[in-house]
This record gives sequence, C-alpha cells and structure tokens, in this order.
Amino acid sequence: MTDTTDRAVETAPKMTADAERIAAELIGQDLGTDPFVAAVRATRMPMIITNPRLHDNPVVFTNNAFCRLSGYEREEILGRNCRFLQGPKTDRETVARIREAVRRVESIEIDIQNHRKDGETFWNRLLMAPVYDTDGVLAYFFASQVDVTLERERLKGLETSNASLMAELTDRLRVQQEQERELAFTLKAARFGTWSLEIETQRLTASETCKEIFGRPVDQPFTYADRLAAIHPDDRALSVDESRRCVEEGTDYDVVYRIHRHDDGELRWIGSRGQPFFDANGKALRIAGVSTDITDQRRSDITRAALVELGDMFRDTECPDDISFAAASIIGRTIDLSRVGYGGIDAATDEVTVTRDWTAPGVSQLSGIYDLRDFGSYVDDMKRGEEICIEDVRLDPRTARTTEALEAVNARAIINMPIMENGRLVAMLYLASGRARRWRADEIMFAREVAERTRIATERRRTEQALAALAASLEQQVVARTGELQHAEDALRQSQKMEAVGQLTGGVAHDFNNLLTVIRSATDLLKRPDLTPERQARYIDAISDTADRAAKLTGQLLAFARRQALRPEVIDVGQSLTVISDMLGTLTGSRIRIGIDLPETACFTNVDPSQLDTALVNMAVNARDAMDGAGRIDIAVRPAAFIPAVRSHPAVEGQYVAISMTDTGSGIAPDKLERIFEPFFTTKGVGQGTGLGLSQVFGFAKQSDGDIVVESEVGRGTTFTLYLPRAEEEEIVPAGEAVEALADGHGTCVLVVEDNSEVGTFTTQSLAELGYVTVWAANAQEALAELAKDASRIDIVFSDVVMPGMNGIELGKEIRARYPDLPVVLTSGYSNVLAQDGTHGFELLHKPYSVEQLSRILRKVAG
Repeated sequence: MTDTTDRAVETAPKMTADAERIAAELIGQDLGTDPFVAAVRATRMPMIITNPRLHDNPVVFTNNAFCRLSGYEREEILGRNCRFLQGPKTDRETVARIREAVRRVESIEIDIQNHRKDGETFWNRLLMAPVYDTDGVLAYFFASQVDVTLERERLKGLETSNASLMAELTDRLRVQQEQERELAFTLKAARFGTWSLEIETQRLTASETCKEIFGRPVDQPFTYADRLAAIHPDDRALSVDESRRCVEEGTDYDVVYRIHRHDDGELRWIGSRGQPFFDANGKALRIAGVSTDITDQRRSDITRAALVELGDMFRDTECPDDISFAAASIIGRTIDLSRVGYGGIDAATDEVTVTRDWTAPGVSQLSGIYDLRDFGSYVDDMKRGEEICIEDVRLDPRTARTTEALEAVNARAIINMPIMENGRLVAMLYLASGRARRWRADEIMFAREVAERTRIATERRRTEQALAALAASLEQQVVARTGELQHAEDALRQSQKMEAVGQLTGGVAHDFNNLLTVIRSATDLLKRPDLTPERQARYIDAISDTADRAAKLTGQLLAFARRQALRPEVIDVGQSLTVISDMLGTLTGSRIRIGIDLPETACFTNVDPSQLDTALVNMAVNARDAMDGAGRIDIAVRPAAFIPAVRSHPAVEGQYVAISMTDTGSGIAPDKLERIFEPFFTTKGVGQGTGLGLSQVFGFAKQSDGDIVVESEVGRGTTFTLYLPRAEEEEIVPAGEAVEALADGHGTCVLVVEDNSEVGTFTTQSLAELGYVTVWAANAQEALAELAKDASRIDIVFSDVVMPGMNGIELGKEIRARYPDLPVVLTSGYSNVLAQDGTHGFELLHKPYSVEQLSRILRKVAG
C-alpha cells in the first residue's frame, strides 16, 4: 500500500451513524457481531482499512496477517498513512497511479515494491476499493495485500514451472473471489442494492437486495422496464432524465424517487447513486450503482415539514373553519389521500354536517348533512370514542353493505377519528383513500397529532374571538354609560384579564352613583320653598364640590387610560417638589417625616405640571396608607440613562429624570405587584381607597413617554420610581401673565359649536347672562356655513372637540386656514385626538368647567 492522501478525500462528508458503527467495530471499540468485521479480523490475507474522513487518511484497522507481512506491530501501524511502507526502491509512478485512484475514489489492483520494518523489500499486490455507507457516502478504503515477491522473482527469472504458475494464478483467483464475496456480504449487510444498467441494450442486472427493495422475488428477473413501472408516475421522468444527464456529462448518477413496491403496493422512497463507465473511445457502456431504501428518513422529514407548516398556519389564520380546512389539506397532502375533512355530529340523529372538506385533484368536495349509518355500522363504536380504521371497505364487515356509497365518495379505505366533549361524540375527522391501503402506525399517529393540535388551535381561536366580542360589547357599554371612558379597551388589552374590566365598570358606577346621590339630594332640597339662604348656599356648595370631585375622578380615569389632553411645559422637577412639599406634609400627617434629596444640578422635564403634582400626591398618599400614618418617606431626584426592564418590557436607553419615593411601610406581596396599577385595584379596606391613585400615576407616566417601576419587600417598605423624559434648561418657556377674569362680555360675539343640545343651550344662555352675543351651530358644517355668511360679526369660535363628522381640531384648522385672525377655543373632557396629537396651538378649556373659567378664557383670547 502507498500514500492515500488526497484533497478530494480530505473533504469527505461527516460519517453517518452506520459508518461510525462499522468504524468502531473495526478499531475494536465496539464488541458487536458484524459478520464482515469478524471475517476481516479472522482471515489470513493481509488487510488494512483506512479512514479518508480523518486527516492524512490514516490506517484505522489492520489484521494479524498484515502485521506479519510488514514486520510492524499493530500499534506502530494504526493512525499512520500507508507511506511508511515506501522506500528507496518504491516506484514513484506506481505511487502516482494509486494516488489518482484514491482521488477518483476508484478501485485499483497494482503491484508495488514496499519495505518491511527491517528494511527488506518485497513485492506487494495491492487490491484497494472504496466502501460507502447506507446513505451512499464514502466511509473508508478497504485494501487487501498479497506478497507476490516470489511470483515476481519466478517471472523475472523464468524459474517457475507452468504448474507452479497455474497454482499461483488459481490462488490469486481464489483470493479475488473471497474478496468479492466479502464485499458482496458487506453491501448486503448494509442493505445496499447494487445494480448495473447496460446503456445500449437497457439490460438491468440487480442484486438480491435490490430486488427486495423493490418488492420483487429474488429468484425472478428484474428488468429495466420493471424498475420504471415501479417508480411513481410523478418521479419517473426524473429518473430517466438523471440517467441521460449522467451519461452525457460523465458525472455521478444521483436521484431520489418514490416507488410502489411490487408485492404489497406500499409507497417507499429510494435513493440511488452510481457512476457511468466508458470504453477507450469514450462510448458509454453502463451505469453501475447502489439503491437504498430511505423511506423512514423521508417520512420523518415530510412529517416534520408538515407540522412546521401547520404551526405557521395556526399563527396566520383567524377563522376556525379555515384552520380546520387547512389542517385537513396538510393531512391529505402529507399522507397522499383523496379526501380529508371535519364534520359536526348530532349524536341524537347520527347525522354529520360537513361544511367543506379537502379533496385531491379530480375529487368532488362534500358539503351538506349526511346520515352516518349510510356509510357503515361503526357509529356506536365512535360514540364510545373508538377510532375506525378500515383498510378496504369491501372486506370489512362494518362497511361491506355500504361499499357503493363509500366508493362513490372515493373512500375505499377510511379512518374516522371521533372528537369527544364531556364523553359525548360531537364531531369527527375523516380520512379517505380512493384505493385499498394498509394504514401505517406513523400515518395514524400523524393524523391524530394534527387533529389534536387543530382542536386546541380552533378552540383557542374561538375563545379569543369570543373574548374579543365580549370586550367590544363591554367597551360599548362603558362608552355609553360614561361618555368618556374609552380607556376600557386599553385596560383590557394591557391586563388581558376580564376581571380588570369588571372592576373598572363596577368602580366607576359605584363612585359616580355616590356623587350623583349628593347632587340629586342637594337639588331636591333646593326645591323646598322654606329654604333659608344659608342652607341654600350650603346645598349649592355641595353641588359644586361634588362636581369638582367628579371632574377629579374622570381626570384620574383618563390619566390611567392615557387619553387626557396634557399641557406639557419644561419644569424644574426639584423646584416643583419644593413647592408641593408643604402640601405633602399636610397630606401625610405629623407622624410621617418627609426627606427630599435633590441633585446639585437641576433636572428638567417636559410634562404637564398639574398632572405631575397629582402623581406625586397619589404616590405620597399611597405611601402614607402603607405605613398606617407613621414612618418616613424619602423622595430623591436623579438623572437616569435608561429605564430598567419592567413588566416583560426590555430596558429603554435615553435621558430621563428618575423621581423615587421610598416608604418604610408594610411592603407589597409579590403576587400583588403585577396588579397594583390596575384601575380600582386596592389592598385597602372598603371605603379606604378607590384604587385609582396609582392608575393615574401609571397613565401619566406612559402618556408622558416615561414609565414607573416598583420595588418592594414585605415588612421593609416600597420604592416607586417615576421615570420622565429629560429636557434641556433652555427649553423652558416662561409662563404668561394671568388673565384677569371678567364677568361681562361687552357684546363680544361667540360662535358656539356644540352637538349636544343640553350643553349648547346652557352654554349660550350662560354667555348671554354674562353679556356675550352668541350664535349656536350644532356641528362643524353649520359653523362653517355661519362664518361663510358673515365672518366679520364673529369675534371668537368656541367649539367642542368630539363631534360627529368633522371634529373640533379639524374645524379649528379649517377656520385658521380660511380666517387666520379669528381665535378658536376648544373644549373637551375626553378626546383621543387631543391625547395623541395635542391641541395644535388652540386654547383648550377642560370639561367640566365653570362659567367664570369660560368667561376668563374667552376674554383672554379676545384680547
């Protein structure tokens, strides 16, 4: 043997599991009983095996005969390239021919003069052949050795008689035959079906293993026509084209196709690899190769791909019926069926309702109501939850009488899988094949798994749609009752819990009913004729105070929903804390000490000052209640470079101001932390809190492009950190001078745009009482029409934001474009447009407003 290193060999693919097993046995790591390995070890013929997958193609096995031949011990041979046998008398041209055979991965028989360990030369007749694994990948090179020194010497000196020469030749033939038998055994053990196709005559020679793969009797001829007939019609042309290409290009034959086995008709996947052989003139003689049954691997790949497709379909499909149909299509295409579908079953009448089912090309779809007993007597079995699996309806006693009906719908072989709910048969998955077939266990398991996944997916989608419908209904109810609480939908999406919606609606109704009770009682008392002025004033004050409380409640709700129209300005956070520190001390009481830690450098933020004050007050009140009125609150302001990860959201980098408030209270249990920002959620006793304080803080932070983080330890206290976007000091806009409130309008003409008749009537009457001249338009179109008549008579436009058709923002923009000098004042208690886009430079009066506030802002814009 000689040097077998080659770049083509060095880049050989990774060993398969089968090749690794054989290699392990060859080197003695595996004490298996592979007959081929045992034979190689026991033979007296010198043999070695090299592994082209390892660096330098080293020897990985040698038998005792080779050790005796070379004079080396086994430990001196293993792991080395065969070039150690070469010496000064080794012919370089012979070495080159062996290397070329290795490079081309071809067999070679050649004589080479090698050197034993003691330096003695001997003539070695080398027979080397490549061996492939079950996947057709090169596994190793097998080389047998024959010491032909004497033969060479006899031939050289003509000293050998004819009898001796014939004996040598006979021995050589015997060795060759043994080697061929060993190679044949190896191929058979590895389930390699060898074949050879004569190009000119199309004569096919196939091994017994090859015939067995195609389901043919081993003792009968297997022709090329038989092979083509066995190949699936859709793959037949592929095989023929590959043979033609192999011959024309002179490259390896490599193709994968499906066959129907001759004996049982089962569909199998075959991988065939080979190479063409040519004569001296370049004429193609034959293609020789091996075929391997790769059905298990292909089925596994197809099933895995089908399940991936199923998962993608679940993600992208909304309609449950479309999910069921798509799943049926995946089953049908994967298992090669004629019909697959789902049907709902009325257990009382034994009727199945089919909306539509998947069918193979050329097969009509089913749609309608059918009596199950018209297709067999297996209904009672299905009611017990049993699967119906019939390979040929003509032969099964349950379907023998209904064969005609079944075959009319292309159902020669069927599987019916019952779908049970609470022990009752409610639906079924049916699979049908237009021909009799043996249902494999893996096919049934695949269909069962797809059916189960589809059931879960459709139930989940129906539940999601039902929840979505319920959420939409609840949102409509909340909007109808409150008029301005559209945050219900955002709260529902954020918490993903129906409990939050129930708490929201119940809490709003409870608090507003309390407020309405006060207002209703006060108005009833005001109607009494004997009411003194003092009591009358007290009842009026009660109504006014209650209205303020209602406005504060809606403000908290809108803050949580992030729907209030903020009026941001750049403020010094430390200065704002200093201003409200006294109020915080009053709110928390004398038994609570408040410490404020401000940075040396002022921190500025661009937010609504009043909402920031409200958020700080709510945080302080929450801390006070957690300490039962006694303890310490530490408030610190620091710049921050990021918002830490919180509530499944990743960390957010940026410039922020962090306002932390730490109390020494009882702390918050871990299972409550995720709910503390939900509306109306509170751990306090009945009547001790509304559950809206932290909701306002959360909503204000989110709408201000910030966030709030809470850290708490039971028994140690809690820290709330409010993160707000940081602003530069030069962005501060100085506040304008306060506009003096004037009660008299002095004949100023106001165009009131209000679609609510009660509000419109009250507003125009109130303005008339204050000396304003009013024109009332019920919508934006009427307002534009009034201006078109004579815009010069109008001094101010006072418009609601939320109106049908064109809203107040759009109306203001239109007026600004047509009448640039005409001031516009907007009013709203809630507007998604304002919350998202701001006021667009228009003055805004929040509802509910007093008559004095209305007069003040009108006088401000009138100049």
